[in-house]
Amino acid sequence: MGASTIKLAKANLNVTEPTVEELKKALFYPAGGLTPAPEVPQPNIFPFEWRVETPKLAEIYERAKLEGFNPASIPWATLDPDSFTADERVAMMYWWALLSNFDSSGPAVFARAMIHAFEVHEEDPVRKCFFSITRDEVNHEECCQRAIQRLVPGGPLNFEPRSELEHAAVNNIQWLYHNGGRYWTGFNNAVGKYPLAVLFTSFMLGEVASSTLFHGMARATRHPVFEQVFRSVGRDESRHLQICITLLEQQWPGLSDEYRGFVTKQLRAGFVFLSMVLWEPPMMFWQLPDYFLQNHRVLLNIARRAGLGILSVDDQAENWRVAIAKVRKLLERWRIEFPAIPELDIEGVDVGDISDADIIPVF
Repeated sequence: MGASTIKLAKANLNVTEPTVEELKKALFYPAGGLTPAPEVPQPNIFPFEWRVETPKLAEIYERAKLEGFNPASIPWATLDPDSFTADERVAMMYWWALLSNFDSSGPAVFARAMIHAFEVHEEDPVRKCFFSITRDEVNHEECCQRAIQRLVPGGPLNFEPRSELEHAAVNNIQWLYHNGGRYWTGFNNAVGKYPLAVLFTSFMLGEVASSTLFHGMARATRHPVFEQVFRSVGRDESRHLQICITLLEQQWPGLSDEYRGFVTKQLRAGFVFLSMVLWEPPMMFWQLPDYFLQNHRVLLNIARRAGLGILSVDDQAENWRVAIAKVRKLLERWRIEFPAIPELDIEGVDVGDISDADIIPVF
């Protein structure tokens, strides 16, 4: 240590730090009192607060930190495209693109919902749970992305289709994304217009169906990579369902009769919209060419035979029936009527046709 350094160290030893009381003497406190800051116009993310009214949601959020998965850690390299025919590859790519119509919009949907939860000052665990769902949906989207690129590089739209099957797949995907764009417009317009208890009713219906569906696909698939993806996604969906039910059980008791009727219509809208991936699309809302469903079935049958794990149409319909029975039982507690689902021979309230404005489900 040099002489100058020693001198500086000794000098520092002699410096006395001011006490808190001495520091406080520098405060300026006007005689007439402090000037109140203007109220923050609402809705707004300010002022911040971290109140907890639902400890159960906070517990679910803590679980989400531990249960989340990393799509990059899945051994995608073991998914050998050459072990499938060209037809099988494009058919499986088609199903992942079908899923992406929902899962790739999930991050934006829940990010928007999370921002709204901040703006209306929902309790802290609600905001954090929406954040966790947003993160999960990013993971689910990444799984779609990785599966598609592994099977058909450049898919679903940026590759050169060569066969009639490939052209049919691309055309169907383009129609799927067209309708997804219509959904996003409706959802975006609805956020802030309706309470969360209305917006998230169809999400609950979809989560009940999808959580069991993905576990079923995990058992049915013949490839370990797909099995790992489906089990991971199914676990996430089950946790999302717990978040949704906890949130809705708080808000449903205070719904007006008008909103109760709207919830009933949203359940019908959720079935119509989500059946594209969970079963087959009913002939309402969806703007599709006449040949869409026939080509859709051909592609899914080829993907099913290739071992992707897609359940049969009958098994998917039964999965919907079980999900609907569970949701219906829950709704009865809060005097909310269930809509008729004629496609599954389920009786209920006739809510009429489903238009663009009706399709605002969260999934």
